[in-house]
Amino acid sequence: MSTQDKVEPINIDESKDEKLELIKNEEPVGNQEEKMEKETEKPEEAKSPTKTKPAKPVLLKSAVFKEPYETDVVYLYQFSRTPVIPSPSAYCLKVETWLRICGIKYENVDHKMRYRSIYGQLPFIELNGEQIADSAVIINKLGEKFGKNLDEELTSEQKALAHSAASMLENHLHWVDTWWRGRYPDQMLAGYKIDPKHFSGTKLPAPLVNFVAKFTLGRKLSKKARAIGIGVQKPEEIIESGKTDLDQLHFLLGEKCFFFGSQPTLVDVVVFSNIAQFVVVDKDVAHPFRDYIHQNCQNLLKHFERIKERYYPDWEEMCKTLDMNTHLPKPAPVENKEEGPEPSEVETADKEKELTEEPEPVTEKESKDQETEKDNKDMEKVDEGKEKE
Repeated sequence: MSTQDKVEPINIDESKDEKLELIKNEEPVGNQEEKMEKETEKPEEAKSPTKTKPAKPVLLKSAVFKEPYETDVVYLYQFSRTPVIPSPSAYCLKVETWLRICGIKYENVDHKMRYRSIYGQLPFIELNGEQIADSAVIINKLGEKFGKNLDEELTSEQKALAHSAASMLENHLHWVDTWWRGRYPDQMLAGYKIDPKHFSGTKLPAPLVNFVAKFTLGRKLSKKARAIGIGVQKPEEIIESGKTDLDQLHFLLGEKCFFFGSQPTLVDVVVFSNIAQFVVVDKDVAHPFRDYIHQNCQNLLKHFERIKERYYPDWEEMCKTLDMNTHLPKPAPVENKEEGPEPSEVETADKEKELTEEPEPVTEKESKDQETEKDNKDMEKVDEGKEKE
């Protein structure tokens, strides 16, 4: 045994009472430090101790941003629209698609990217004054609230298979996409036709916003991909692993309309939201997964188009106008009943003056003069008539 491993001999003659006394007299390290600090206090501080008031309880600010709110209406906070896809986030598109399939009344809050959930993420919702974050939690809680469950008819085996497919997408393929966006931020912005100035709602100059967006976006997303373990691999290995995920989905869907029958389930929502991020990328921008889906996974492309046509009839409108709530009815336009040009301010003022001004009082002399003048005019008319005869 080395000198470092040498054990100190134990005094076996020490009585139990002495051991207990030693244990009682021992103090935790923190208490010993506090005791030493008290003993080494300055004399002035010891003589004039300051009275400390009890701390007031911290009142947490309400996390509800939409006030007043309508009862049982879901207020969805997500990223801004883009010209090619309603949301460049698979998780945001997942929640909105689920709401549409379930027929739950919702409204997008156009917050110009100002708000985040209590976890600092998007999407999140507000329902009856309560904030709910994380797409999976949102769907679970709303399902319980409104009695909606897209997987209700599935068997236990089908549910397990659906969970595995969704986990593959959200825990792997999503991060492969994150790696691509972080590595090629210029192509990401061009592929989704994102205008950083409009997208962020900032008033800063466009060149500055574009530069900052490319730099911060690439750095932030690359950091996330590295943290998850994907970003440390070679680019060709990462792309190949993403294609493997697409192959598994292609095999699982087969020739079916949806993964488990004639109606979409939750896994259909997850697949649609993730595949959409690839197939909508502008054709002028190189993207490995968009091209792979078009060439080797036609059934996934048809699956995307099927859900888009059924539940997003306003897809083109929202991408063209970037309106967050094209699904809501618009108020009827106010009819203008007035015809012709509107009177000018001067004409309006003159009319008001005529209506409001009172006639000046007429004196007795002026009244007689007016009567005399009237009689003279009448006589002139009579004379004119005689001359004509």
